[in-house]
Amino acid sequence: MKAARIHAYGDASQIRIEEAPLPQIGPDDLLIRTVAASVNPVDWKIRRGYLAQMIPYDMPLTLGWDVSGIVEAVGSDVTGFAPSDAVYSRPDIRRNGTYAEYVAVRAREAALKPATISHIEAASLPLVSITAWEALITTANLSAGQRVLIHAGAGGVGSIAVQLAKARGAHVTATASGGKAALVRTLGADEVIDYRSTDVAQAARDMDVVFDTIGGDTQEASWASLKPGGILVSITAPPSAERAVAEGKRAGFVFIDPNAAILTDLARMVDDGLIRPVIGGEFRLDHAAQAQEASETGRTTGKIVIYTGQP
Repeated sequence: MKAARIHAYGDASQIRIEEAPLPQIGPDDLLIRTVAASVNPVDWKIRRGYLAQMIPYDMPLTLGWDVSGIVEAVGSDVTGFAPSDAVYSRPDIRRNGTYAEYVAVRAREAALKPATISHIEAASLPLVSITAWEALITTANLSAGQRVLIHAGAGGVGSIAVQLAKARGAHVTATASGGKAALVRTLGADEVIDYRSTDVAQAARDMDVVFDTIGGDTQEASWASLKPGGILVSITAPPSAERAVAEGKRAGFVFIDPNAAILTDLARMVDDGLIRPVIGGEFRLDHAAQAQEASETGRTTGKIVIYTGQP
């Protein structure tokens, strides 16, 4: 099969499009014929070696950890899936990834694909949706009537977070550049703050929840937007527990694992018209390096997707 692999850590020039062995599946696995994958920052962070001490990868390594495709074969212990099922997944990042014509995924990490969208759209959803869900719903317990500030509302995670928060009945404020404000409003944001021209900490006050997708100075400034008892949830670095206590606020940090239950619930929301994917770029598998380079700019809207096979 064709795959986008690296043989050593480094920049995007390390990515090679080459023939790779068909994945061997274990008793708990699905063999998925991939139709599409999508690009997440973790993909190029792994390629650069940033997670090498946390996860000792064997080389060559197939990149990518979002997929939508068709079940080709099931392991001997698998129930609930059958060949020809359309599925999507954010699989285990400790295994070879999804920039390939086939991938082996544990059945417990997969869910049936939303019926009303394409594989390209479905592949854009797993990682960012699990991330937004774990941050807003699992960690912050966001509820109807609460006020939430979502940073980078036009980004991959932010665009889903805005829609999830709106579906929960929250009052949603999001940050975005002026040129992306209209898009973020169509996703459900009640207010959009242009972070380039406005002091966000002054414009967004008394929030029950702030969702930090940026880190650094943005995270530090976000404390001022929270009301007492509010929670700052980040996906970049843990917010200061000491500051949270000192200010009578709360801190949360999310680093996700595969979660098929969330993907099942998400599929229902997609098919009910509550969530829609936002695609910011499309690439062929043999342009995987360019797709990652586009992600590394940090300026993309929504998600970048890669065509890996035929529907």
